[in-house]
This record gives sequence, structure tokens and C-alpha cells, in this order.
Amino acid sequence: MEWVVGVGLFLGLLIFALGAASIRTGWTLPWARRHVRHPRVYGTGALLVGTSCVLQGLFYFGVLPVPSWEVRFFSMNALMFSGLALIGMGQILPARRKDSNA
Repeated sequence: MEWVVGVGLFLGLLIFALGAASIRTGWTLPWARRHVRHPRVYGTGALLVGTSCVLQGLFYFGVLPVPSWEVRFFSMNALMFSGLALIGMGQILPARRKDSNA
């Protein structure tokens, strides 16, 4: 069971790094570049999803004090679903128009 949580923790750190890169520089993965219209919104969503995965791993391995299962369940679901919503919004929202008169 530990290896499953360890892989989730590693993937959460990877997603967190990709979100930080997307917010900071606007860089996204090559296969997602065509779809992402707002890299900062996309990156913020990735940070929330990565944070959810990392916190679950830290709770499991005892690095952080473990709250009740209700707090873990609802807070991690809130982080995960809000992050997924932001990732979707970063892809669905229309691109900003650049004013040609300026």
C-alpha cells in the first residue's frame, strides 16, 4: 500500500511543479498547448490538484498530524474538484482579444 501512496505523492509533486511553471512562465505540456488558452488559470488548477495529492501522502506517512476523516474527505475533495474546475476553465474560456488599436 505504501508504494501506491508514494506514487500518488510523487505525481502530486510533479503536477505541483507543472502548475508553478505554468503560472510563472506560461509553459504547459506540449500536448496541452493547443488546448490551454489561459495558462495562469490552468496552472492554479494544477497547483490545487497537486496540493491535494501531496497532502494525502503526507497524512498517510505521518509527516503531518492527521485530522478526522471528515475533514480530510471534504477538504481534499474541495481542493481536487476546484482544481479540476480551474483546469477546465483554463481550456474552455475564450481567449482574450488583443486590441489592435493600442
